[in-house]
Amino acid sequence: MPKDDPAGQGRVITGTSNNEDAAILHFPAGKALVQTLDFFTPIVNDPYKFGQIAAANSLSDVYAMGGEPWCAMNIVCFPVKSMPLDMLRDIIHGGYDKIRESGAVLAGGHSVEDPEIKYGLSVTGVIDPDGYTSNAALVPGDKLVLTKPIGTGVIATAIKGDWEGKDALEELLFTWAAKLNDRSGRIVRELRIKAVTDVTGFGLGGHLLEMARASKCGVVLYSSAIPFLPEAVELASMGMIPAGSFANRRHFAPSVTVDDAVDPLHRDLVFDAQTSGGLLMSVPDAMLREVLTRLEDAGEMAAVVGEVVGAHSCGHLDLLP
Repeated sequence: MPKDDPAGQGRVITGTSNNEDAAILHFPAGKALVQTLDFFTPIVNDPYKFGQIAAANSLSDVYAMGGEPWCAMNIVCFPVKSMPLDMLRDIIHGGYDKIRESGAVLAGGHSVEDPEIKYGLSVTGVIDPDGYTSNAALVPGDKLVLTKPIGTGVIATAIKGDWEGKDALEELLFTWAAKLNDRSGRIVRELRIKAVTDVTGFGLGGHLLEMARASKCGVVLYSSAIPFLPEAVELASMGMIPAGSFANRRHFAPSVTVDDAVDPLHRDLVFDAQTSGGLLMSVPDAMLREVLTRLEDAGEMAAVVGEVVGAHSCGHLDLLP
């Protein structure tokens, strides 16, 4: 992997090529910073794919805020005395390729010896200071649009459990979790959509409730409209539900009402702990057709999964059939 990224020529003033203590980069005039950090343990067996998934997950928060990734730094924990260095190289290579795909530059990073593998990124993005998204911007009447299917937490649990067909499950997980939210994020920026989040550890229901609480609104999800991965539904029916998903349900239960007609598996999957999930957008009804068309034209999933209803002082979620 080269020390200097050709895509960053003109952006990086000085960095890793001369073993400097820190990187210095040019920054666009009139823009603000958006910063995030995330890393986790492997959820697939292929180290290169793990690097790509972890990087995509780290980059996602920038897209969810309405920004564009500008530069990134590696965060690596690795048992160098017990694991082959080729594995570490593949992880970092996967992350590097995903960073380049996003248009950002790799500006450095830090590694520590650790008995458990962990990888992710610290990401800095650029954002219009008058055009960022917010959890607190839900408006009653808005429709909720989701751009990736639900169920990757269940899939990851099956892979860790060495479930039958794990190679196919790993490829399915990689297909969705390594997919950048860049095209959806561009639509968010261009149409100045105000309320967006990405669906990660708290699951679809948990992250939507964070928005509902911040906006003091009630929200509705229609389970029949949510794009659940069929493989995840099947695995969940066999009990392959991650502990984090149960923790999510317990944590958010006081703010959730579930209709008796909702399939119990769908109820569980609404709080499935996702990795590198899609964007969840709150879209004014007048913009809905344009947003759906633009997402579909960009090759993105565009599922209308719910809506924002009236005011609620503490935020509330109704899960309906």
